[in-house]
Amino acid sequence: MNNLVLIYVLVGVMGGWVIATLITRLRTRSLLNRAQDKLSQVEEEIRNRRREIELEKKEELHRVRTTFEQETKEKTDELHKLSRRLIEREESLDYRLQELEKKKKSVFSKEEELKKDKEKVKELEIKWRKDLEEVAGISAEEAKKILLEIIKKEAKNEAAQIIQQVEKEAKETANKKARKILATAIQRCAVDETNNSVVSTLSLPNDEMKGRVIGREGRNIRTFEALTGVDLIVDDTPETVVISCFDPLRRKIAQVSLERLVADTRIHPARIEEIVKKTKKDIEEMIKEEGQRVAFDMGISDLPPELTELLGRLKFRTSYGQNVLQHSKEVSYIASIIAAEIKADYAHAKRAGLLHDIGKAVDQEMEGPHALIGANLAERYGESPNIVHAIAAHHEDQAAETILAVLVQISDAISAARPGARKEVLEAYLKRIEDLEEIADSFEKVEKAYAIQAGRELRIMVYPQEVSDDEAAELSRKLAHKIEKELKYPGQIKITVIRELRAIEYAK
Repeated sequence: MNNLVLIYVLVGVMGGWVIATLITRLRTRSLLNRAQDKLSQVEEEIRNRRREIELEKKEELHRVRTTFEQETKEKTDELHKLSRRLIEREESLDYRLQELEKKKKSVFSKEEELKKDKEKVKELEIKWRKDLEEVAGISAEEAKKILLEIIKKEAKNEAAQIIQQVEKEAKETANKKARKILATAIQRCAVDETNNSVVSTLSLPNDEMKGRVIGREGRNIRTFEALTGVDLIVDDTPETVVISCFDPLRRKIAQVSLERLVADTRIHPARIEEIVKKTKKDIEEMIKEEGQRVAFDMGISDLPPELTELLGRLKFRTSYGQNVLQHSKEVSYIASIIAAEIKADYAHAKRAGLLHDIGKAVDQEMEGPHALIGANLAERYGESPNIVHAIAAHHEDQAAETILAVLVQISDAISAARPGARKEVLEAYLKRIEDLEEIADSFEKVEKAYAIQAGRELRIMVYPQEVSDDEAAELSRKLAHKIEKELKYPGQIKITVIRELRAIEYAK
């Protein structure tokens, strides 16, 4: 029974296997058929696509060929046109060359004719010169020299007349404008006269005080003079002592100290030393306050403290008897007024004018001209280059290169040259007179020279037979240039050349 079941199972398994094999073979055959059909379709599509691509290539090739042929035709037509134009231009150039050849031949022939004419003219000129020399009795070279001398003399006289006329017109125009500006500036600047005193007088309450000032065996007066550096003069003048010193600052310290000692009545060497020391400190404070006051009065609020103090020290500095601080204020006023008149920088002109002599506050302690010292101080304390240059150039230690520098020069000259501004030393005055006359005598054809009007005018007598009127005008101009170059002087000098011819004869 069991064997039979096993046989049935085996038969079933074998049958299933056979059936599965048949089914697999059928499916495989079906798949192969489908694959063959799909492959046939793909090949057909490839053939169709290839035919389409070949058609597109043929169409594109045809289009490109057509375009190329069209462009080639256009270029060929354009080349033909250019070729025709070149041929026409070449024909035109040939024609012009022929015309030029004809003109060239014509010019050559005319040049030959001109050469012949020039030779004829030259022969005629030689003949004319010979005839002229025979008639005149002089050679051509001699006639040329005479003619040149005449022309030279006439040209010189005409040039002198033109120069004189131009200078006259320029001076008239410039003087009118300058007088107007300077007159306005000076009129608007009210200033004091100079005080050239080197002594100070102090009144005492009684003559007994003189003895206290002198002290036992003169010890008080010696101590006072040693501490202050002044000369104390006690003479027979009732109730008065005189303080003498060229330094205004020392004289001021001595005056204030003596006033305090007289008021205190305790006069002895220790007290004198104490009072003088205290007075010096007070004067230093007064110097600072004076500098601040001047800066405030001038409307300059940003002046450095160092320059403010130096400005205050100028109150006790004089130059030719003129107070330097007063002079600086005056220059500042004049410079600012002129700057306003000519539309220049008003504020810079006022500042540069006030600081232009700042170097005089320390020029006794440092080497060099006060203008350059002042410029270095101004630069050190932060002033602008324009201000520094104006300070350095106001006495021509540097060449003036700006309007501001020229303004300060002019204002300084006006302040120094105005009447009463300075007291000139006699020796310097006489030396300037001598120098003026020597410069005038150094010129030829000058007979006499006289410096008059305190050296403000130079009158020159010339030989009338040797100097013409035009040459006299030229001589005055040369003299003015030489004086400006060689001399330094305030204001201006008038030069008058006098040419007088007197013919005298006696009837007998």
